[in-house]
Parts: sequence; C-alpha cells; structure tokens
Amino acid sequence: MGIFSSIKSAIWGEDDKPEDDRPAATEAKPTATTGPVERAAISHEEVERRIANIPGADDLNWRTSIVDLMKLVKIDPSYENRKELAQEMGNAGYSGSAEDNIKLHKDVMDEIAKAGGVVPDDLKS
Repeated sequence: MGIFSSIKSAIWGEDDKPEDDRPAATEAKPTATTGPVERAAISHEEVERRIANIPGADDLNWRTSIVDLMKLVKIDPSYENRKELAQEMGNAGYSGSAEDNIKLHKDVMDEIAKAGGVVPDDLKS
C-alpha cells in the first residue's frame, strides 16, 4: 500500500479494502460490474470535516501542513516518506522545501476530494 493509500484509509476507514481483505459478514451479491465502487468527487469542506473528526486533529496544523497531516494519520512524516508521497502524486522533483510541502499538501487534499475517498488506480502501489 502506498503512502497516499494509507492517508486515505486513515481518513475514510476500511471501506475501500479489497473484498478478500474484509471480514465476511454476509455473502456478497454478484453485480454487473467488477472492481471497487466508485464515488463522486466530494468538496474540500467534506474532506476537512472528516479529518477534523480524527482524534488529535485539534492539536495539529493539518489544514496547511503535510507533516502535521501525516502525523495525524500516524504516518512517519520523514523526508523519505514525503518524497515517496510526492512521487505518488506525480511530482518527481520534490526537494522538501516549504513550497514543495505546500504543493504536496494541496495535491493530497485535491486527490482525496477528487476520489471521493476511493484511491485512484494510478496512485496505488
């Protein structure tokens, strides 16, 4: 699982795990489509509302800091992990500068909103 997937899972919960990773409560009914259910994009306000409900959110500046967002969802915010996350977001030139961290935070929040909580296949590792 990639770092973005870990962030998304911490915010949205377990509902995007593959079927064989979920506990079997009842037998699933077959559907005409295969693969995960896609959700419509959501607003940044909804993303922020969900994140704000994570315990400890009041103690961190996660709304603007990628480091604090990663800390909130219990992911090591080391340079190496931020660089890997930036690469998942399509930014191969990440240097760890303040500008890069601001852009990385924006990119992560945008992707969470666009995906409606579902991690796009191109971001999965």
